[in-house]
Amino acid sequence: MVLCLIGLAVVCYGILYAIFLYVLDCDLELAFYEKFGKPISRLRGKVVFITGASSGIGENTAIALAKHGVKLVLAARRKAELERVKQNCIACSNGKLAENDVLVLPMDMLDFDSHEKNFNLAVQHFGRVDVLLNNAGRSQRANWENIEMRVHKEMFDLNVFSVLNLSSIAIKYFNTVGSGHIAVTSSVTGVLPLPFSATYIGSKHALHGYFNSLRNEKLTTDLRLAVTLLCPGPTFTNFLQESYTDTVGQKYGIPTQNTDRRMTGERCGELCAIAIANETHESWMGLFPMMPLLYLFVYFPIIGRIIMKVVGPNNLFRFRDSKDISLSEKQS
Repeated sequence: MVLCLIGLAVVCYGILYAIFLYVLDCDLELAFYEKFGKPISRLRGKVVFITGASSGIGENTAIALAKHGVKLVLAARRKAELERVKQNCIACSNGKLAENDVLVLPMDMLDFDSHEKNFNLAVQHFGRVDVLLNNAGRSQRANWENIEMRVHKEMFDLNVFSVLNLSSIAIKYFNTVGSGHIAVTSSVTGVLPLPFSATYIGSKHALHGYFNSLRNEKLTTDLRLAVTLLCPGPTFTNFLQESYTDTVGQKYGIPTQNTDRRMTGERCGELCAIAIANETHESWMGLFPMMPLLYLFVYFPIIGRIIMKVVGPNNLFRFRDSKDISLSEKQS
């Protein structure tokens, strides 16, 4: 009788799990925190430094934080776009933020020598930095064997090494004040290695290795350091159009369309802000069927491999980009 009850409980749990994954656009932990966790407003008055803040997920996360009175450092190459984002953040804050509460820092992440100077400018302006959100980066669409070695190097410089350099500067600062928070925009492909983006996916897996190691390294130190990996799925941004290919200097050039099945930038930014407020370790975001696929591939890898083989790489590619075109068709 007891075994029957246990079996029934397991079945009911599995059914509820499946239902939740069907209706949710994020993992179960993040969904729980959205309803019952710490609100974004707990970050009011804190200073969040965001790279890649001139568009996309960085811009939308900045706006989501600004609505709750979070002070912002907006960093990217395009000053005019940063000024636009700044004014949007101030307007969305409904009086919680003034001009001096949002600092614009024109900054090229590939200019490693400028990182410390810009981080110090933020500290001087606000007297503190509480959170570093490493968001700058680019994606890729390419066949594995055709990727030029310089593409691998350029993408790792941007997606990995620039992030490590700025983060090490931030951590040294956090060491002096006793606490801090490093957040990194990874991707669902940092968890699920989808085809035709080998360099990009390799860079995201590298981020998981580096920052999971960092979190574990600081567990028993005096520094109270939170480390959050943000893993969005397909989102309405210019990310796809600006993607690397297999050739240096070339962009993928296919924009997103209103008919694509993607999470809105606004929703993605809100979920990122919730994850930061609750200091999650790793948060997944994406529209159905992204969440069930992630859970299957991570927790049931044999089933995941079978699905990968049955569905096939070209169909997975079309699903990921919401485009009825294969990479070989696009390149021809």
